[in-house]
Amino acid sequence: MQQDTALLRGLADVARDAAHPPAPPHACHGCGSAGGGVLADRDGGTVVRHGRAVAKAHAPGTDPVAHRARLAVAAHPRLAGILLPPLPVSTADVRGRPVSAWPYGTPVDPAEPEAAPWEEAATLLARLHAVPAPGLPGPLPPMRGPAKVVRAMTRLRQAAGAAAHPGTAAVHAAWRRLPAWARAEVPALRADAVCHGDFHLGQLVRHPAADGPWLLIDVDDLGLGDPAWDLARPAAWYAAGVLPAQVWTRFLGAYRAAAGPAVPPHGDPWPALDVPARALTVQTAALALAKATAAGRELDEVELAVVDSCARIATLPSELG
Repeated sequence: MQQDTALLRGLADVARDAAHPPAPPHACHGCGSAGGGVLADRDGGTVVRHGRAVAKAHAPGTDPVAHRARLAVAAHPRLAGILLPPLPVSTADVRGRPVSAWPYGTPVDPAEPEAAPWEEAATLLARLHAVPAPGLPGPLPPMRGPAKVVRAMTRLRQAAGAAAHPGTAAVHAAWRRLPAWARAEVPALRADAVCHGDFHLGQLVRHPAADGPWLLIDVDDLGLGDPAWDLARPAAWYAAGVLPAQVWTRFLGAYRAAAGPAVPPHGDPWPALDVPARALTVQTAALALAKATAAGRELDEVELAVVDSCARIATLPSELG
């Protein structure tokens, strides 16, 4: 994707202003300009850092009303210690795209998978799901998890040459076996919990220091929905053999220990997790095929595992809960 230099300059200005607020003068003492540059530049958002602040240009076409509601929820006292709160910004948009500013936090280190904060993440999700929705700024829109599955399937259909890949048919077949709510065709059967909507380990940072507490970030998909969706990606990875059983057990155990409402406190969790996990498998496989086709490369081991999972899903009954 070609970089928009004017967008990057505008985001750098927002991040600089957020890192150096005009009052009080000592508010950012010592932050200087240490650490900077483009942290991400993808279709879903562009992120630029300046010192202790980052600025994000959200995806083109972002609903401005829903965007403001999500930012207001992230700043609400009920979410303190769960979601990273936004910083004030001097401008509402850059190059026609909504912009937000955030404190910089230390992300999960992909080079140390054994230190991944699975228990901490599960506890944060349980706390998020337990936040009472009434009284929060709003109206809080629906959680966008199912919409992301639709977007992944659209991207697969539009990827030149993807139709020829032997795994594509299996992904489409698995997609057709999802219920209508998981394909964003009708409202979800359950839509009463505050959900992150796109949980994975990349949505965690330590703040305010490198050894501070973990917090959830990225509220672009935040909304009311089925809390099981936030557990679906780890569940899908476990079912595909990508996530070790002991890690899944730690994650699920920590969620239950924190009284998370997505699954029963005891017994089999899969009646609640089955459909969301299948949907996330379809989403992951569709994106893997689209990206691999565009890059002209073979699927890697993890990508093959999720495509194989779609082939298994395709043999299951169409009518799910």
